[in-house]
Amino acid sequence: MTIRVLIADDQAMVRGGLRLILEDQPDIAVVAEAADGVAAIAEARRLRPDVCLVDIRMPRLDGLAVTRALAGPGTVDPMRVVVVTTFDLDEYVYGALRTGAVGFILKDAGPALLVEAVRAAYGGDALVSPSVTVRLLRRLTSTGAPARRPPARPLSDRELEVVAAVARGRTNQEIAAELFISLSTVKSHLSAIGAKLGARNRVEIAAWGWENRT
Repeated sequence: MTIRVLIADDQAMVRGGLRLILEDQPDIAVVAEAADGVAAIAEARRLRPDVCLVDIRMPRLDGLAVTRALAGPGTVDPMRVVVVTTFDLDEYVYGALRTGAVGFILKDAGPALLVEAVRAAYGGDALVSPSVTVRLLRRLTSTGAPARRPPARPLSDRELEVVAAVARGRTNQEIAAELFISLSTVKSHLSAIGAKLGARNRVEIAAWGWENRT
C-alpha cells in the first residue's frame, strides 16, 4: 500500500521540505507538486491522489477555494484535503473545515504530526493540530454553545479516557503511549466513539469531551 500525495504550496523550499519528510516514509509517495491554486486543482483532478496537502495562501486561487473545488459540499467523488499552513487564524480553520478539509496542520507542528495527518486522511479520519483544537474548544465553551445530545450508546471507560485525551489535544500516538495501547486500537476507539456520538471528526469528539467535562 502506498499513499499518493499532492503538495500545493507557492514556496519551492516548503514543497521540497514536505516532500523530504513524506518520502522518508515507506508507505507514502509524492506524485505531484503545484505552486498555485489553479495548478493544484488541475493536477489533483488529473492524478486523483489519495491525499492533497494544500497551503492557505497561494497565487490565483487560495487554499480554501482549492479545498472547496476538490472536497466541498456537492462535490462529486470528493478528495481528501489537508490544509498545511503557517497562519494559525480561526477564520482559516473554520473555513477549511467548512469547505471539506479533513485536516488542518500548522507547518511548525513537526514531521510526525504531518505524517500522521496524511495517514489519518487516507484512512478516512480527520486530524487538526492539537494547539488549534484546544483553542477552538476554549472559544466554543466561552460562547456558551448548547450541550450536545447524549450518545446513542454509553461510552466505555476506555473510550472516555480516549475522549479526554483528545480533548487535551493529544495526538493518536500520544494517546497510545499514555494509555499503553497500540495505535490501531486508538483508531478503533475513535471510530467507535465517533459512531456513538454522531461526531464527524476529531474536533467534534473533543468538543463533546469539553462540554461533558470528561
